[in-house]
This record gives sequence, C-alpha cells and structure tokens, in this order.
Amino acid sequence: MTRQRAGAALLVLLVTLFAAAPVLGPNDPRQQFPDHAFAPPMRPHLVHEGGIRPPFIYPVRVTDRRGRQFEQDSRPVPIEFLENGRLATTDPSSPWLLLGGDPLGRDVFSRVLNGGRLSLGVATIAVALALAIGALLGAAAGFAGGRTDRFITGLADFTIVVPMLYAVVTLRAVMPLAPAPSTIFWTMAIVMALATWPLPARGVRAIIAAERRTAYAEAAYAAGAGPLRILLRHLLPAAAGHVAIQGFLLFPAFIFTEATLSFVGLGFAEPASSWGVMLQDAARLSAMTDAPWLLAPAAAIVVTVVAARMLAGDRAGLAPSAKG
Repeated sequence: MTRQRAGAALLVLLVTLFAAAPVLGPNDPRQQFPDHAFAPPMRPHLVHEGGIRPPFIYPVRVTDRRGRQFEQDSRPVPIEFLENGRLATTDPSSPWLLLGGDPLGRDVFSRVLNGGRLSLGVATIAVALALAIGALLGAAAGFAGGRTDRFITGLADFTIVVPMLYAVVTLRAVMPLAPAPSTIFWTMAIVMALATWPLPARGVRAIIAAERRTAYAEAAYAAGAGPLRILLRHLLPAAAGHVAIQGFLLFPAFIFTEATLSFVGLGFAEPASSWGVMLQDAARLSAMTDAPWLLAPAAAIVVTVVAARMLAGDRAGLAPSAKG
C-alpha cells in the first residue's frame, strides 16, 4: 500500500507540474534564442557576493558557435514573476534555461513541461475512451450471451490481431500533410482507444457472465428489476476493479505509444513540444556526450510510467498488458 501511495503522490506531483507549465516554464516553448542553441543548463542561485538576494542566474554567452562553446557571465540576472505570470529572468536577452537549450535555442525545460500536457492529455482521453467502449461492449456480451456475445467476441479478436501501427499509418496517409495539432491529438486518442478496447472488454465480459448467475442477481430478477437496472446497479460494479487496473496499465502504454509515433513522424510534429518530437533531437549520437540534457523527455517518460505502475500496484501484474 505504501508503494501505491508513493506512486499516487508522484503522479499527482507530475500532473501538477505539467498543468502549471504556463507559469513554471520560464519561456514560451516555441520561442527561439539563436545565441543559446545547445546552451548548457543554468541552475538558479540564492547568494551573490556574500549576501542573500532573490533567485538569480549567471547567464551564459556563446564564444564558439561551431564548437558549441559557452562561458558563464559574472553578472547576476534576477528571476521574478513577470507580468505574463511566468517565473523568468527580467532580461529578455538573458533567458533562464534550466535544462539547457535545444538545437534551435528553445527552452528544454519549458518544452518538457508542455510536452507532458500533450502526452498525458492524449493518454488520459485514450484510456477513458478505451475503458468506456470496452466496459459497455464487454457488459453487453456477457449479459446478453448468444449471438451478441459471439459477434462482440469476434470483433474483439479481429481488433486485437490488427497491429495498431498499420491502422495509424493508414489513417495518417489519408490526412493532410500538415494537420492541426488538435486534429493529431484527437486522432491519436481515438485510434489508440479503438485498438485497445478489447483488453478491458474481455475481462468485463467474463465477470458479467459469471455474476449474472449469482444469487443476488437472481433475487433482483425475482424482485422485478429490469435487465438494464440489474446490469448497471448490480453487475457492472463487480467489474470496476478490473476496469481500474486495465486503466492503470493502458495509461503508461499510451504514453509510450504517443512518444513512439511522434518520434517516427506519425504523431505530433514540429513545432509541437511533444516528448516524442523532442526525442528526435536526442537521437543523434553526439547528444549523449555533447548535450545530454536533450534526453530530459526520456527521463520524464520513465518517471511518469514508473509512477503509474507503482499506483497500479501488484495486481497489475495479473492483468494482460496493452497492445503496443
């Protein structure tokens, strides 16, 4: 239980950070600072010349563009809440890059926070849709039986054997070359939900089929309760635990899926600050040694997925994993 609470606390902290990205991000994630391409991280300071003052940074300036050489300035630049609500420096020419700059001089930290909003938003909506579709169809199959059961079960089997990647590639081929980010957002969420609804549906079907023959269900029939009332009030609550566990399993799987699709060019594209898009810059071999801060999106993905798995607890290992 302690492990689940730690996972819940970590996930709440991450969601809070991503939700507060417009305030915590020192810079607009799309803003470019040409003189700060591949700039190193700038940590905040509290003490200057023996005195305590508001947080500030020592800005860096480029000395060799081709060699990506920077040196730290000795003058402090204060960090304050500006009129637009952002916690940033008071000097626009000296941006605060907490996690350094990317190849275009954009703030990696601000882009990671905004990328979390995109990735978690897609994953959350996709999970909600997959659970809703799976629970409804699974309940219908388990409660009705007969032809309805065979049809829904066959549809689920067909959906599972179709790789999600093929569906995404086919759908992407018929979309415009440069669709709006909102279009990509909803398309990815819907496709992921339609590709994974059989996972919760199978368990719900089995639970409903077993529960409808129990004594309390028969007693509800005898008392005159209608089929819909029995299904919603008595049978579906028995499957709530299974649906919740499936949600915790699908959530990290969808985060990986979104990052992978964006990384290979089938999801979000520049200038969107998706984690998958950001990892395209980190894919270069030189990034490991010259600019390791470009791997910050990978660290964010790992921490978020670990938090979700911790929250799911040991019972998650008993459920089938999501299809990638």
